[in-house]
Amino acid sequence: MGASDPTVALDRSNVGAATTWNGWFGSKGATLRTIFVFVVYILLCSIAYASSERFTEQDIRNSIVGKRVFLAVPFGGEFPLNYRTSGELDGSGEALGLGRYMKPRDRGRWWIDADRLCQKFETWYDGQPMCFEIYRIDPKRVQWIRNNGQKGTARIGPPL
Repeated sequence: MGASDPTVALDRSNVGAATTWNGWFGSKGATLRTIFVFVVYILLCSIAYASSERFTEQDIRNSIVGKRVFLAVPFGGEFPLNYRTSGELDGSGEALGLGRYMKPRDRGRWWIDADRLCQKFETWYDGQPMCFEIYRIDPKRVQWIRNNGQKGTARIGPPL
């Protein structure tokens, strides 16, 4: 079994292959790497979400009341809502071209209940009240979770 013996060369290549993903997992190495990266990403997102700060009533008053809040919409753009200090609420979807699908402007009332921001429009959402848990993403962005489980993000804009 000298250096020119093919059995020795084959054994050496197998040892080297065992140190690679494909050596450990065969042709499934790329798939396993993809799954591993995905799982790590999900865990990091979960940790970031779990560590985000849920707004209290005082946080809502300090960060949202008296400001324009821009809801991120799935098809791009932002939907502005004005949370007035008087408890009035108004919004406009005109810039997004929503007039084809709904009344482009509406108004209503907002209030705070158990550290949740609640609101009720005159016509949007059939005038049904809804409440939101709010979590800080960064100083100017929040995540909201509606009482029906729907989620989204928003940017906190300038004072009104």
